[in-house]
Amino acid sequence: MSMVDRNNPQRGSASESTYSLMEFMREFPDDVACLDFIWRTRHAPDGHLTYCPKCERERRFHRVKARPSYDCDSCGYHLHPLKGTIFEKSATSLHLWFYAMYLMSQTRCGVSAKHLERELGVTYKTAWRMANLIRNQLMDQADEPPLSGKVEADETYIGGRRRGTKRGRPSADSHKTPVFGMVERKGRIVVLTVPNAQAKTLMPHVEEHVIPGSMLYTDELASYHSLPKRGYGHGSVTHSEKVYVSGDVHTNTIEGFFGNLKRGIAGNYHAVSRKWLQGYLNEYAFRYNHRASAGGPFKRLLVRAAT
Repeated sequence: MSMVDRNNPQRGSASESTYSLMEFMREFPDDVACLDFIWRTRHAPDGHLTYCPKCERERRFHRVKARPSYDCDSCGYHLHPLKGTIFEKSATSLHLWFYAMYLMSQTRCGVSAKHLERELGVTYKTAWRMANLIRNQLMDQADEPPLSGKVEADETYIGGRRRGTKRGRPSADSHKTPVFGMVERKGRIVVLTVPNAQAKTLMPHVEEHVIPGSMLYTDELASYHSLPKRGYGHGSVTHSEKVYVSGDVHTNTIEGFFGNLKRGIAGNYHAVSRKWLQGYLNEYAFRYNHRASAGGPFKRLLVRAAT
């Protein structure tokens, strides 16, 4: 600990957005604690009292020991809190599911299925299926509200480069996957795979995810030239002339995200196919969007899993 830290123990302490492994183990030590969390979130915030469809009124429920369900104290009606979630009909321990969600949401650059296999003690097939469901169902960007204010937009390409080809924007027959991203400054991000970077492809995504009247900052790509006609403010920098910042106009925020994304993919996953890339984009966007949430991205992921 530095001299500053010794003189002021509060300096550098964990913020509300952090959630340590020790906190996770205290709050979710076993399957029962995990099941109770889902039960309280979906049905009974106070732990017991909820509506019974058979009695047609609020009743007290108690947990059934032999199965993951809760039983009405009056009529014996069973409620299954895992129904409709990614945990339904899964033979994997609920505690292992929660731990996998913790690892994927709290690590900065993500974890591979091989890492989950080692951490959880499950087969690679099980670890990959768990990671795929978490990315594509719990971390999906479809429910995110639209962006507004000052928004940066840019495109990049993910994938290896064939031998003998030059760097830069790939040709139409390239195996690289185009990725389009939009980010609020000091806010949230939306990042999507797209077939190409043409205006007819990018503009519908802008109109869907950015509120009209917002200010968009881009590079000099011609696809963005129609933004003013669509009701958006537009400022651009000419990267080809080595102009990267002009007053308030730049795309450094989105390019920084792309840099972390590419380093994370190269370091953890090595290569990602076009088919599954959107799931990995969901994962990185989810951690970015909920980086300042109370309890960190993990608590937000738990709420999504239980609703």
